[in-house]
Amino acid sequence: MNGRHASRPLSWRHRLLRGTLIALVMAFMAVLVLLPLAAVFIEALGKGVAAFMDVLAQPETVSAIKLTLLVAIIAVPLNLVFGVAAAWAMTRFEFRGKALLGAFIDLPFSVSPVVAGLVYVLLFGAQGWFGPWLSDHGVTIIFAVPGLVLATVFITLPFVARELISLMQAQGSEEEEAARTLGASGWQMFFRVTLPNIRWALLYGVLLCNARAMGEFGAVSVVSGHIRGLTTTMPLEVEMRYNEYDYMGAFAVASLLGLLALLTLVVKALLEWRYGDELAARATRGH
Repeated sequence: MNGRHASRPLSWRHRLLRGTLIALVMAFMAVLVLLPLAAVFIEALGKGVAAFMDVLAQPETVSAIKLTLLVAIIAVPLNLVFGVAAAWAMTRFEFRGKALLGAFIDLPFSVSPVVAGLVYVLLFGAQGWFGPWLSDHGVTIIFAVPGLVLATVFITLPFVARELISLMQAQGSEEEEAARTLGASGWQMFFRVTLPNIRWALLYGVLLCNARAMGEFGAVSVVSGHIRGLTTTMPLEVEMRYNEYDYMGAFAVASLLGLLALLTLVVKALLEWRYGDELAARATRGH
């Protein structure tokens, strides 16, 4: 019965509904994603490849690219360490405040990036709570690289942690308990049991965290001060060039972010394919 039912061809109504839904989804994606992305590259190359390369070679552009990479290089490893530690604590221990910790991890998803930037200005700005003390000790956070890093770390905080928490909850702790029974130390258990089990989810979370870090605008815009050549990342450089009516330059820098998005999608698809196969294999072994 089930086999005959599964092999029964779809009626024309089901085929029409399926075709209509697929067409609507594809049209929606084309209008909201593909066309804007294509427009960015068309405008960036509108005056030729030579003009495009000239924009990328300008000192302001080079500085924005370097600063974007620097912020990501600092923020992503910090969130990697925090994400692993938070996931371990949330899935392997019971303690007071566990639900509160989970809420704090999700907080950057619900708080506007602009509000987050304003909070850091309130805390570390010249007139902020800790501003006078920082000024007396020669420490500058707001309108400097440390402020950009702090804002980026806050915005990208949940990506690694949430990716690992869901996986580690599904996996359970049986393998780790078995390793502990066999005499493995904490570090041996982590590197030989836990890390191999979460490596694809960890890479996936790091990938999303890095893409978000490089593309962050709202919080970074508030704490940067828009000091060209010193505190302008690539998204801020796009905004400044556009406001200066340098449309070609703005789209040229934006195209680099577009390439980053495309690269992220490719790597994300590869990780999902590999990660999904591993999860399916584990589920099969579990049953």
